[in-house]
Amino acid sequence: MQTVADRPEAPTAIRTDLGAIFVSLELSRSTWLVTSLSPGGGEKMSKQVVRGGDVAGLLEHFARLREKALVRTGRVFPFVVIQEAGLDGFWIDRALQNEGIESHVVDPASIATSRRRRRAKTDGIDGEALVRALLAYKRGEPRVCAMVKAPTPEEEDRRRLCRCHRQWETDPPGTLNLTHRIRWFLREGGADAEGGGADGISGIEEARG
Repeated sequence: MQTVADRPEAPTAIRTDLGAIFVSLELSRSTWLVTSLSPGGGEKMSKQVVRGGDVAGLLEHFARLREKALVRTGRVFPFVVIQEAGLDGFWIDRALQNEGIESHVVDPASIATSRRRRRAKTDGIDGEALVRALLAYKRGEPRVCAMVKAPTPEEEDRRRLCRCHRQWETDPPGTLNLTHRIRWFLREGGADAEGGGADGISGIEEARG
């Protein structure tokens, strides 16, 4: 019996008649990798690293992307942003929406991958794949991905407290001192834990909106 071998996945052609600047965020504690596709730039995506937690730096990068698109096309474009659901996703999502930016949080398990490229549950989806999924979603393609409804700040606070309690209860005695625990809690809230003091608390309040 004839069998058909797995063929390499050919990347889907990208429409270049864009009505917005499409951006994906790959988030980690130390860095945010920003992948973008802009009008007038063809199919080539650009990548830029921003310090983790630096919303002001992210917005500055967005301003540069918008200026470049304006020079190329003579038009000002809005942003559409996507990121995976996770510990960081919701406060950043709210911070972007507070700036008038369309933001989406996607369930990574809903983005189809081939058997050959199937990822471990802990692996992130690369930025270009996220941008492609966002483009397809905005075109209205069915079942391309599932966006997550962000919880309210109050709901997220309750979830965060439960995670903190579970984490602290399972830590062996003496493994984390009080300073480390406070920094961990601030990072959970989206604040600059290294900045400390009032800046850290204000970071949480700004993200909460």
